Amino acid sequence: MTTTPSKTMAALWMAGWLSLTLVMAVAGREALRDMNVFQVMEVRALVGLCLLYPMIRRAGGFVTLKTARLPQHIARNLIHYVSQLGWFFALTLIPIGQVVAIEFTMPIWTAILAASFLSERMTSWKIAAIVLGLVGVIVIVRPSTGEINQGQLIALGAAVGFGVSMALVKSLTRTESALAVLFWMLVVQSVAGVLPSLYVWAWPPGHVWAWVMVITVCGTFAHYCLASAMRYADATVVVPMDFLRVPLTATAGWLLYSERLDGWTLLGAALILCGNLLNLKPTPAVPARAP
Repeated sequence: MTTTPSKTMAALWMAGWLSLTLVMAVAGREALRDMNVFQVMEVRALVGLCLLYPMIRRAGGFVTLKTARLPQHIARNLIHYVSQLGWFFALTLIPIGQVVAIEFTMPIWTAILAASFLSERMTSWKIAAIVLGLVGVIVIVRPSTGEINQGQLIALGAAVGFGVSMALVKSLTRTESALAVLFWMLVVQSVAGVLPSLYVWAWPPGHVWAWVMVITVCGTFAHYCLASAMRYADATVVVPMDFLRVPLTATAGWLLYSERLDGWTLLGAALILCGNLLNLKPTPAVPARAP
């Protein structure tokens, strides 16, 4: 399944991803006040499948979702499931702006994996981007100060997992539709979470269900936007477009929760931004050998 490369189309799909994930971060913070993260993830997956059904029917039914790459779907979605659990949990421990700033080490891991396994070129600019990103993380967590906390470590682990997941998504979109990628994500994650969610299940207050529905809608269609964007550009081009979420979530945290980002976090985020912007530099074409 081929798609004509287009950075414009990739940017438009990423704008959808950005908007939906911003809303999901706020909804996640609210829902997790009264609901276990395993419950949130399970309801999100099951209701997401229901929301997806009209799109599946319009595309020709479940026969169009048949895949020869089920092991890759399972691996990608188990990694993403654990990373998403960590991301939601980190939201309850540190400011949402800091969670997202650390999450933006994801392009580092994506670039390394895409170059290693997807044959995407690792240029000097991408190497410089990786170095700047790593320095930015060190500035944010400041290991020498003894101030690293559990939330920071969980957020960093989630970012690594998201990077692995992103590289696998790019590989899958070479042969799979965005709808198929999203469908198998929801199927695998609903199966993976059913036992943990039943073990911790407790009925939350009624208003929490509204937040869970927001998470479900945003989480489901955000991933459709992401998978669609991946079809139009390399992973190392698509992912850095997402960096606008850092100032947006920091602003949301300030307005809604009176959270303030310290100077070190802002400096680290700026370094990661600079690294990600380097990733957007066009890759020079490899000259063809003379016959």
